[in-house]
Amino acid sequence: MAKLTAVMPVKNEAGKIERCLDSLRGLVDEIVVVDSLGTDGTVEICKKYRAKVVTHEIEGYNMDKQRNIGIENAAGEWILQTESDEIFPEDAKKKIRQAIENPGNYVAFRYFRINYFLNKPLRYAGSRDRMIRISKKANASYVGSSVHETLKVDGPIGDIDAQVYHYSFNSISQFIGKCNFFSDIESTIYLKENPKVSKKEIKYRLTWKSLRLFWKLYIRKKGYKDGMHGLAWCILSVIGPQVRWLKIWEKASQEGKLID
Repeated sequence: MAKLTAVMPVKNEAGKIERCLDSLRGLVDEIVVVDSLGTDGTVEICKKYRAKVVTHEIEGYNMDKQRNIGIENAAGEWILQTESDEIFPEDAKKKIRQAIENPGNYVAFRYFRINYFLNKPLRYAGSRDRMIRISKKANASYVGSSVHETLKVDGPIGDIDAQVYHYSFNSISQFIGKCNFFSDIESTIYLKENPKVSKKEIKYRLTWKSLRLFWKLYIRKKGYKDGMHGLAWCILSVIGPQVRWLKIWEKASQEGKLID
């Protein structure tokens, strides 16, 4: 029987992690939690579920490093990358187990993640992610040093017809708070990699690029079919990049990196 380890980076997830840990029962053989020096009791909750806890202070926001540490400490042949706000329904668990028991030539698998916004599932506006979340320990690792992790897989990748629920944002305030946090990091990284940034580029990103993105999400990808939740999701999905570019403009102005 194939052994499956769930890897989960955490920091102060006490308010939501128990639902995720409960849903992993019957699916994984081991849980490895990589804790970034949280203070809200998340580690104590994880230990009640007999999770293996590895403490490592995050470097900037290098989630690639955190996930690789989890992989290194995993005993399973297969790795399941998880987050504290994900729920694994019974049907998905059954299909995941079937895939790793009979993988054929595949060394990694993708499945669908259904995003929940304000506790409602979204079906449109690009809200469903097909992500590589399962891989053989020997055939995959994270590369780079990024806010958004990049998994490099050495071998063929298959698809599992399964849906995992992602409770991404339970309030507008939570979205705005996370947007503010990530935009600080992303704007800093952008200016480190780009010694100069033009006003023309910033204006384009804030206006026409934003309008095109909203049209793509709300009209072409039919975000309107999700009602008010879909409209709010599409608006916030545009505001996020706008905040990032406004911070790039602000910092570039302060650092003398802004050009016409």
